[in-house]
Amino acid sequence: MRVCTLASGSSGNSVYVEGGGTSVLIDAGLSGKAITGALDTIGVNASELDAILVTHEHTDHIKGVGVMARKFDLNVFATENTWEEIMPAIGKVSECNRMTLEAGRALEIGGLQIEHFATSHDAVDSVGYCLYSEGVKIGVATDTGCLTNTARSCLEEADLLVFEANHDLHMLKAGSYPWYLKQRILGNRGHLSNIAAGNCLSSLVGGNTKAVILAHLSKENNLPELAYSTVAEVLAQSGLVPGRDFALEVAPRCHPGTLWEFD
Repeated sequence: MRVCTLASGSSGNSVYVEGGGTSVLIDAGLSGKAITGALDTIGVNASELDAILVTHEHTDHIKGVGVMARKFDLNVFATENTWEEIMPAIGKVSECNRMTLEAGRALEIGGLQIEHFATSHDAVDSVGYCLYSEGVKIGVATDTGCLTNTARSCLEEADLLVFEANHDLHMLKAGSYPWYLKQRILGNRGHLSNIAAGNCLSSLVGGNTKAVILAHLSKENNLPELAYSTVAEVLAQSGLVPGRDFALEVAPRCHPGTLWEFD
């Protein structure tokens, strides 16, 4: 399997996952042109994509969904409630390309097996994903104010985790955001802080875990080096040492990160 974050943050999110001869995007929150260019950077032609998996309806996750679906004839998967929200924003998508995720039901796209699970966010029906192929498991969970039990059971022991570390608590509380927005971010339907991310990851990282990518960092309320150091410190308290037990990195906001490959 191959995995790469194409962009990660409030200005746009998309993750490329390839396995078993099948390739998908988890979200397409950039323009179609930007996504195509990011894929070119990692040596992937956008015409080779098979589908887009949507997590929720916020613009930084769906901006390019309609364009990519129309241009490359891609199937788009989302829950029924999310479809109702995104249809006005993404433009026309052919009925034959509109696929509905069903609760508790796994999905198979070519050589990829896919599970989705509920996340806790201020969206109508936000989800995360676990993708499996050839004995490798990839977990993607961002935009969640807490880790649901279902999410935890799905994400445990993944070979690679793309996991939210949105904000530093001190930066957020002292920052310029209005109080209502700070409350929203800090709530159970908001975003995970660096400390919360570390605490969650301490129960998710296991013997199979090769890498963790910290994702969806706030531009205003976080710093890559702060996210890394805080999460690493929390994990170390559980006896998990990045660089020794697994790789830890931060997803770049506006360009592709490391292209991870698993046999």
